[in-house]
Amino acid sequence: MPATGTGPVDFYFDFSSPYGYFAAHRIEAVAAAHGRKVDWHPILLGLVFEVSGGRPLPSIPMKGDYARVDVARTARFHGIAWRQPAKFPVSGQAACRAFYWLAARDVECARRLARALFDAYFVEGRDISSPQVVVDVAAGMGLPGAALAEALSDPAVKERPRTETELAIARGVFGSPYFIVDGEPFWGHDRLDQLDRWLASGPF
Repeated sequence: MPATGTGPVDFYFDFSSPYGYFAAHRIEAVAAAHGRKVDWHPILLGLVFEVSGGRPLPSIPMKGDYARVDVARTARFHGIAWRQPAKFPVSGQAACRAFYWLAARDVECARRLARALFDAYFVEGRDISSPQVVVDVAAGMGLPGAALAEALSDPAVKERPRTETELAIARGVFGSPYFIVDGEPFWGHDRLDQLDRWLASGPF
C-alpha cells in the first residue's frame, strides 16, 4: 500500500520527559529515511495532565519504580547517553520559551537548542527549569544569550508555551513523545518502529 502523504512528522515533547529525550535523538533519522521533515513542538505536560488526569511517572506507585529501570535500560539499548537528573521532573517553561523565540528566527537553530537542552538535563544534570541555565546553554552554542535573556521575560514569549500546549491538546496530544503524521497519532518512544513502517508503506 502506498504511503499516504509527504507532509512533516509533528513531534510533541516535554523537556522533562526521558522518552521525549530518546525520541529527540532518533526521530530525525526515522523521518529522513522516508524523505519527511520533522516539526518540533515542545509542550508543557503539566497543563496536559490538567486535562487528561495524568501524573508524572515518579509519582505513580509501582509504575514509577519500573520507569526508572526502563529508562536506563532504554538508553543502554539505543546507545544514548543518560544520567538520571537529581531533580526530576522539572518545569520546561523556560526551555519552551527559548525554543519558540528562536524558532521564529531560525528553526534549525531552535532544534539544535532543543537537543542541547535535553543533553544539558539528561546527560550533564543541569537544571533547565532555570532561565539562566537555558540562556547559558544557548550562549554556549554561540547563540545571543543577552537577547534571549531579555526575551524570556517578554509577556508574549512567556505565553507561547501555554498557547502551543493548548493547540496540542486540541489535536489529542496527551503525552511525550507524541507524533502525528498524515493525521495518524503515535504515542511513545516505543512506537517509533510503527511510525517508521507507516512512513515506509502507509496504513496497516
